[in-house]
Amino acid sequence: MSTELLAPLDLAFWHLETADHPMHLGALAYFSPPAAGDDAAATGSEEILGLLATRAAAIPRLRMCVRDVLLPVGGSAWTADKDFDVRRHLRQVRLPAGDFAEAAARLAGELMERPLERGLPPWEMYLLTGGPGDPFGVLVKLHHALADGMRAVAIGAGIFDEIAGPLAARARKSGRRAGLGPSPVPPRSWLPGPWQVAGMARGRIEELGRALGVGASLLGASLARAGRLDPRGAAALSATSSGTRRLATAVLDLDDVHAVRRVAGGTANDVLLATVAGALRRWMAERGDTLPLTDPSALVPVSRRRPGGPPGSGNKLSAYLLGLPVSEADPWARLYAVRTGMDRNKAAGPLRGAGAVAVLADQLPPLAHRFGAPLAGNAARMLFDLLVTSVPLPRSALSLGGFPLREIYPMAPLARGQSLAVAMSTYRGHVHFGLVADGKALPDVDRLARAVEEELAALVELVC
Repeated sequence: MSTELLAPLDLAFWHLETADHPMHLGALAYFSPPAAGDDAAATGSEEILGLLATRAAAIPRLRMCVRDVLLPVGGSAWTADKDFDVRRHLRQVRLPAGDFAEAAARLAGELMERPLERGLPPWEMYLLTGGPGDPFGVLVKLHHALADGMRAVAIGAGIFDEIAGPLAARARKSGRRAGLGPSPVPPRSWLPGPWQVAGMARGRIEELGRALGVGASLLGASLARAGRLDPRGAAALSATSSGTRRLATAVLDLDDVHAVRRVAGGTANDVLLATVAGALRRWMAERGDTLPLTDPSALVPVSRRRPGGPPGSGNKLSAYLLGLPVSEADPWARLYAVRTGMDRNKAAGPLRGAGAVAVLADQLPPLAHRFGAPLAGNAARMLFDLLVTSVPLPRSALSLGGFPLREIYPMAPLARGQSLAVAMSTYRGHVHFGLVADGKALPDVDRLARAVEEELAALVELVC
């Protein structure tokens, strides 16, 4: 049976999970029926469900579950599930008549509340169907220990026609049948030979030095933030967790984002972060909240994967910490503040500041994650107020069983002490926002999603 040790950061995500804070990523995709007369138009929900089952079973990573190991102490490993049954991970839900997108988003929020079952490969997939003429949706949940956003996209892409077809062809060419199990991996020895000891010692010394540097930077940034915390600003974005989840969505035109970028400078991501800041300001004002004296801090994840390199397994993350200038009334000043803040982050690199907590986690031994997870989870509130992440998607058009992908909304987990996580993906000329909120702390998250669209529209008016 093939095994692979969980990397330290993956192990951290595995142990950070609690009943009220499940640590899975998600995506809600909508597919439009093809034009009348197309052969795919006759495809029913049973056929789509069967197609999802076949393609999910053919992805080796989705057949792996987490098991504890004796060495290293406190460690765990990915192990092929000898009793794997894809049907335990796939379900169909028929939505009531009415607004399909509204019902799908409501259900997605409820399903994101539920932790994935331990002991099984940590993923689920739901086929959401409505009445005649409605589109259909697919909700995917993947545990964060399984993948970061980029790796999750690489795994989930295997269900699409454009990726599944070539993968199956390569499998047939190599003489393997898709779905029979993961590719053979040589068993991994956890006991090094004498010739490896010297190299491992040098590596551990280098890792220790790196961890001390990151830890010092993390402590300094956290203490500085603690000194600036404003209790008035905490009410809107942090509250005692209720364990409930709500999903709200927003769609922006990518051409509008670039129109603002060309005038304001910086990157498209700078414009999007400034849009989130402006939307939070609008939303807080409408709620009657007092604007905080200290701007909320956003954790902005950054991939540590090398450009053009293989996706690899597990998480390769760091993050930047960015103050979102919600207290600034001038939208151009907000754009400048975001651009300046991100330029400063990039100049310092991903190993500096409170955002480097993921890098520090990647340097700790397994036992530290097993026993230190509760402490680390409770510290999240001291590091940041909300997560704002960008999830890359393939640039080409995608489809499932001939049905074109219309929209896809990424979803990020909520850290302990946070009430909002914002994820965004660009697909076919649009930026799709998925806002995951604590359902009781932020019951009006739909209004915040509309504020995102309104804020970009206001920025576009300024440049036209």
